[in-house]
Amino acid sequence: MIRVGVVGVGHLGQHHARLLAAIDGVELVGVCDTDRARAAEIASKHGGRAFFDAHDLLSRIDAVTIAVPTVAHVDLALPFVDAGIATLVEKPIASSVAQADRLVAAAARSGAVLATGHTERFNPAVAAALPLIKEPRFIEIHRLGTFPERSLDIDVIFDLMIHDLDLLLTVVRSPVTSIEAVGVNVLTPKADIANARLRFESGCIANVTASRISRDRVRKARFFQRDSYVSIDYAAQELEGFRLIHAGERPVIQGGKLPVTNEEPLRRELEDFVRAVREKRAPGVTGRDGREALALATRVAERMET
Repeated sequence: MIRVGVVGVGHLGQHHARLLAAIDGVELVGVCDTDRARAAEIASKHGGRAFFDAHDLLSRIDAVTIAVPTVAHVDLALPFVDAGIATLVEKPIASSVAQADRLVAAAARSGAVLATGHTERFNPAVAAALPLIKEPRFIEIHRLGTFPERSLDIDVIFDLMIHDLDLLLTVVRSPVTSIEAVGVNVLTPKADIANARLRFESGCIANVTASRISRDRVRKARFFQRDSYVSIDYAAQELEGFRLIHAGERPVIQGGKLPVTNEEPLRRELEDFVRAVREKRAPGVTGRDGREALALATRVAERMET
């Protein structure tokens, strides 16, 4: 059995507890939250004890997930990582690149598995699309959501756009050479809507828009490459692919909707984390992956005109 704890059981952490409690070979030892009533409520639903100080979990678990506000990620995760306990930290992995480097370095010293919660990488539509995306030339991504009344300690780049920046780093595999960005503060002191245009050394250009003040929810990505086009609907978990086939006298476009088996991305992410702990291997999204996504998000934020 892999003994697991969850630190932070708010909007997202409660689902960590729910899903971990249902994974074979996992014992949910306990959940921890500074809100005692909340910790007790989630523990009563999903099992394990309610803890109110994360340090009380240290000697009891093999793995932990951290789902607290970003500013507290490193302070809460470091004791577990230093102790060699496998740790999954929700995105963004830290509040600064320097803080992320502390976590990555600590994991290298202790040998602890360190994962970052970039859940979209475990979206079944994304997983099915990745083998089809070879050398994209232009990428268009829209991630629009309604006002969440949570994660307001960070702006929309670190809250939402960072998912797509992580995906860009995964599929383009080329250094970013230039960034143009604009953001608007609408309902909070931080940017609530932002657009970034990124140019990669390979020549690929990506146009990425993120909003947390839209009326409708839209989460789509389109990848244009020589002779082919790939479209992902993250929310519907749908995938389309088209290719230009050179056959006969005239080229023909072939393709359409591709098969995707719908699954909960967070469940897939947590199952991968547990397998990484059991098999002593790197998780699907490592701490360094989280660090690189945070570094690119930071560059976008620094270039953002408000």
